[in-house]
Amino acid sequence: MLNMKTTFATLILAASALLTGCGYNDFQRLDEQTKAAWSDVLNQYQRRADLIPNIVNTVKGEANFEQDTLTKVVEARAKATSIQVTPETLNNPEAFKRFQDAQNQLGSALSRLLAVSENYPNLKANQGFRDLRVQLEGTENRIAVARDRYIKTIAEYNVLARSFPTNLTAMVFKYSEKPQFTVANEAQISAPPTVSFEKK
Repeated sequence: MLNMKTTFATLILAASALLTGCGYNDFQRLDEQTKAAWSDVLNQYQRRADLIPNIVNTVKGEANFEQDTLTKVVEARAKATSIQVTPETLNNPEAFKRFQDAQNQLGSALSRLLAVSENYPNLKANQGFRDLRVQLEGTENRIAVARDRYIKTIAEYNVLARSFPTNLTAMVFKYSEKPQFTVANEAQISAPPTVSFEKK
């Protein structure tokens, strides 16, 4: 009986050592970290989406402001916020790309709106609009930081999923690589937005 208990305890210790050495625990840790980093990205995107109605309403008060520019911002926000994002999005490259494309379109539309606003001195002088621009700049910086944290966590996870012998654990437990952010112009995206209120 004692010998059977000793054998059983030995088997449990051996199984624990194998699970630790095969990366199972690392997959668990990194999977949770990627979810936490992703949540931060989503929170910052939501913060940006929440600022847009105020920016649009402020800009609407400016006479003769380009309606097409405003419409594109409103449409891009509607599209970006309509995409249902779940934890499974992290494991679905197509869904992840749709989400990313919608956020990139929204970012582009906002950049265009702010560029066009430079042509309207009254709008540039409007304190409410200036405050919103500063908030937007801060939000864009937070998005960049959150994305960077997510990118690093995903990279660590994906290396674990591809490396030997942990790739065997990935195959057994179906830990596939997670999609990564792709950026058409990495240098432009990583640079913080420039906000200037001086007349040209």
